[in-house]
Amino acid sequence: MHHWLPFGPVLAAGGWLALLPTAVGGVVFGLALAAPPGPMNAVIAEESALRGWDAGFAAGLGAMTADACFFVLSLVGVTAVVRETPTLERGMLAVGGLLMLWFAYGAVADANALSTVEAGDVDDASRGFRKALVLALTNPYQVLFWLTVGVGLLRPGRVDVLSELPVVGADAAGLLVVRTGHPVLLAGLFGGIALWITGFPAAIVAARRRVERLAPAVAWASAAVLAGSGLLFLLRAAGSV
Repeated sequence: MHHWLPFGPVLAAGGWLALLPTAVGGVVFGLALAAPPGPMNAVIAEESALRGWDAGFAAGLGAMTADACFFVLSLVGVTAVVRETPTLERGMLAVGGLLMLWFAYGAVADANALSTVEAGDVDDASRGFRKALVLALTNPYQVLFWLTVGVGLLRPGRVDVLSELPVVGADAAGLLVVRTGHPVLLAGLFGGIALWITGFPAAIVAARRRVERLAPAVAWASAAVLAGSGLLFLLRAAGSV
């Protein structure tokens, strides 16, 4: 196991203040991982629009659980197997693509039926959780994130963020230093993901209350994103893209 995380003694008050940029940097990284449009957010949006905030949050929790699994596997170096085994990566692409097409079909059925299931129902929440978890675990690009950016975040070091800016970089050096491999950075990262999977479903539900016809539109849009992503995954699994 890689001993990357420096769990040292408790910091003094000044030390915690010095770690504030690291915490903020972690939140930003978490939002950058969770917020981009794609199959995960399509599932969260569909569950939120059709079944309420609880279902949308549960779907987001499924994706976050997969990230936590990849985080642990990255610590022990297991995720590197995916990069070093092209056949395994293609297999994951194929399985993920087929699952996305299946869930796209389900989204179309939901959009057509629009069954009035009460928001917060336990079965519905668990359904969204399972969908997002399975999709995330079969998504090699999520694995590759933890193999590249994730590994960089796990290794102890310092990143002087503002020093990389053109023109003002030299003057801003040392003002925003993020400590990689620190528990505060990782807590911030998962805090950023939690912030997104809490706020995004809430925004979808609030918008649905204002526009009654939003739910089927979100379901159709989710189906389109899932179907497109599924076809892309299958093409890449076949080596066509």
